[in-house]
Amino acid sequence: MNPFLGSDTHRTWTTFAGVALVVSALVLISLPWMSSASAAEPSPPPTTASPPASKELQVEVTKKGLGKEVSIKKGDKEWFMLIEVTPENTVVVRQEKENETYLVDESETHDRPMTQAEVDVAIEDFINSVKTQVKRK
Repeated sequence: MNPFLGSDTHRTWTTFAGVALVVSALVLISLPWMSSASAAEPSPPPTTASPPASKELQVEVTKKGLGKEVSIKKGDKEWFMLIEVTPENTVVVRQEKENETYLVDESETHDRPMTQAEVDVAIEDFINSVKTQVKRK
């Protein structure tokens, strides 16, 4: 008998395949949805002249169910974070892409739903980490 099967601390080993499937589905569903939704909804006109995309970060935060997603772009680089909250758990997906190459593609599952405040803090921390990363280069 495996002592890890009943332990909550090792629960991720028993549900890894299910989590991977859910995360893959979320990524596949959310990325095309994001581009089609932004195409369907007209963006508000800018209040000032927009600087060239390669000079400044373009940050877009969208509420998605109980969670949120953020897309950050600068030139050929893209950063993406999705926080999907259900009554049972929370799935967090992070991606970093340059042109068509993924530099980071990771996910994590929490055994409880995140509160709205926790989602907001996680999104804000992600945005700040990208800004810091861009400043260093």
